[in-house]
Amino acid sequence: MKTDAPTSTPSRAHPAAGAPTDAELIARILAGQKDCFELIIRRYNGALYKVGRSYGLAHATVQDLMQDTYVAAYQALGKFEARATLKTWLIRIMLNHCYQWSRKAAHQPQPAAAMPPTNEAPDTPQSPSTDGQQEILNRELGTVLEHCIQALPPDYRMVFVLRELEGLSSQETAQAIDITETNVNARLSRAKVQLRKQLESWYPRASVYEFNLIYCDEMVARVFRHI
Repeated sequence: MKTDAPTSTPSRAHPAAGAPTDAELIARILAGQKDCFELIIRRYNGALYKVGRSYGLAHATVQDLMQDTYVAAYQALGKFEARATLKTWLIRIMLNHCYQWSRKAAHQPQPAAAMPPTNEAPDTPQSPSTDGQQEILNRELGTVLEHCIQALPPDYRMVFVLRELEGLSSQETAQAIDITETNVNARLSRAKVQLRKQLESWYPRASVYEFNLIYCDEMVARVFRHI
């Protein structure tokens, strides 16, 4: 299998205007248009990848389990009854594969995904005027958020990922992980509280909106051009 991170359209979004719906794709696949399954794979790669990573599994393992999930889903597509959305159904299959893999690997723990070794915030970009600065900042913030989410208890982490990152409703999340909607909402609330504490440990309140010293020279120059 390839080891590149999955590429997909944003999983929160509905199919683009003019794109076939999940129901239409399923009907075409069952009618023999096997190639249509590619659209389903691309549509839900992002969602399944987040589920696997939130389960605490490494990138390569998640990709293997995504493949197993899609194969199992394709083979069982004729049994899909649409009592839940296709996305929720795929997530349930993915979660089952994650659980089975974790049981088998219980005596051979999966190496943890690479994370920053300390609670030090990422280094500040060296140049405030670099064209790619925003992209760099976004990547750094993403790394911090991934670290903080990974530190949540597994039950809270899964609910947070499904509700906040994948945009599932409380009902869909409850269906996906087989708990009540009340428990979904409770776990989400607790996850947010813990996540806030995690973020504060990385970025003290005093550092938020702080005017970093690296910007001072530029500000001095800008002011002196106008006085």
